[in-house]
Amino acid sequence: MAESKRKRVIREKVEAGKAYDINEALGLVKEFATAKFPESIDISVNLGVDPRKSDQVVRGSTVLPNGTGKSVRVAVFAQGDNAEKAKAAGADIVGFEDLAETVKKGELNFDVVIATPDAMRVVGQLGQILGPRGLMPNPKVGTVTADVENAVQNAKAGQVRYRTDKAGIIHCPIGRADFEVPALMENLHSLLADLHKAKPASAKGQYVKKLTVSSTMGPGIAVDRASVDA
Repeated sequence: MAESKRKRVIREKVEAGKAYDINEALGLVKEFATAKFPESIDISVNLGVDPRKSDQVVRGSTVLPNGTGKSVRVAVFAQGDNAEKAKAAGADIVGFEDLAETVKKGELNFDVVIATPDAMRVVGQLGQILGPRGLMPNPKVGTVTADVENAVQNAKAGQVRYRTDKAGIIHCPIGRADFEVPALMENLHSLLADLHKAKPASAKGQYVKKLTVSSTMGPGIAVDRASVDA
């Protein structure tokens, strides 16, 4: 079977328990990304935080310099001048209460939601719909803002959002399998730089504990932290 052959090749090329130089790890991940669609290249970062403590939840966003390789549809809740600015910046859908009614009908033809502060009285009613899908605007990741123009441009340019899970791990895309390794590296360094800026003051000891890269359908490959200066 093709799948068993693929797994055998992976076993032969990836040494169990070994942490690879980041360039080699990314090369292997790209090599194993053989699906018929462009697989996402993702990074998992184990952070030295206690996610049970509210002041140690790491959350934020990063604009990847080389984007994610995906076309992003952006919806903006705004009115008046801000609505016009959002449209001019390239937002795919712009509205206010009318957009809220569309969302309530289950029409969610977008990947990112941005809202002006005054629109949150409308958006707040959509929490049960947007929240579970990771679409609820939040000022901590720049999606509740008066500067809708910049927010739309960032979202379109390849902004990614992250938040530690219950195990204190960040999961984030850094590109696609058809990206060259240097482009993936540049995206990764931007993400890590922002993660370091977001380090909680109360977090003690080693901050970046472990790095693992993978593709959508491929195995996770451990990365030697020293090779990325993490």
